[in-house]
Amino acid sequence: MTGADAAAPRDPGPAIDWEVAAGIGRRLARGGPAMTRYTRDQVYAELAEASARAEAPVREVTGLADGLAVPAARVIDRGEWVGAAAESMRSMTGAAAAAAADVDEDPGFDAGGDADDGGLMATLTAKAGGFQAGGLLAFLSGAILGQYDPFTEDPSTGDDGVLLLVAPNIVAVERKLKVVPSDFRLWVCLHEVTHRVQFSANPWLRDYMVDNLATLTAAGEETTTELVSRVVAAVRSDKPRESGVLGVMQLLQSPEQYDAFTNLMMLGTLLEGHADHVMDAVGPAHVPTVAQIRAGFDARRTAPRNPIARVMRALIGMDAKLAQYIRGKAFTDHVVDAVGMERFNTIWTAPDTLPRPDEIDEPDRWIARVL
Repeated sequence: MTGADAAAPRDPGPAIDWEVAAGIGRRLARGGPAMTRYTRDQVYAELAEASARAEAPVREVTGLADGLAVPAARVIDRGEWVGAAAESMRSMTGAAAAAAADVDEDPGFDAGGDADDGGLMATLTAKAGGFQAGGLLAFLSGAILGQYDPFTEDPSTGDDGVLLLVAPNIVAVERKLKVVPSDFRLWVCLHEVTHRVQFSANPWLRDYMVDNLATLTAAGEETTTELVSRVVAAVRSDKPRESGVLGVMQLLQSPEQYDAFTNLMMLGTLLEGHADHVMDAVGPAHVPTVAQIRAGFDARRTAPRNPIARVMRALIGMDAKLAQYIRGKAFTDHVVDAVGMERFNTIWTAPDTLPRPDEIDEPDRWIARVL
């Protein structure tokens, strides 16, 4: 090894081996509700058709993505969702790492020690992270009805972004709620298609997420003393924090990471709340039993859960996700009622027009600042 080689920063390897995560997650994921082959084929066909049918009313209500192509959704099972989620996380973290490298000329990696030993430790750490992530993906695979993934390439178009619908989970919920299956499937598609429309009409949202993720995952150079001092100061301050484990994460973040985390939370709150608003705006005209579905679904969201499920939900932030739906929808409802959807869409102009933490619960502040 030359002196130049020894001085060069060393790649620490991936924090998580996503191939391991996908394998473990698929192995642990449950199969879902029993269905005959005929029923399964019927469910898959109806979800694919509903996702395409939802596009026109969503575009009409939102005023977004007019004239863009309507790509087909991917209807998948739980194991396939695990694989798709792992690949999405690989793409997302890879994009964030690349963004961080563009602005960080000194990654701060320790160049001392033996390169082979360091590579082995990085590999072992990545595989251990893969086992943990796989367990988490397996748990989530039974809870996700659908999602729009802006980080994965759509094989049918070659563009970034694919809509995923998890058929066994949708069937499980519609059976539990005892709702009309065709209505429920379209209702779910209205929400997920709204996310596709949000990102298709505003491609900068993906880059905004990547940039904030790059900041959030960047390795810091704080000493333990500096970290403890900052956490103590944060505890004593009146700086707003999320509840539960997300609040603990915020305590451990640098000021830059805290801002990036807040940016992502506010964006998520807007995206989810806007999608719920659109569901309710479109629903009455296209989903005959929407009132029954909404009542049953809201009751399901807030129903008591067993202790293990409660712990898991807290650890992965699902309760915070529920709060995003509620707060984001209240914000969107208020602004649209006050100024109409066309002026509301100013929100998609740039990062500066997104709602700030002090505006999401007081939307008139956003109206006064932006419109």
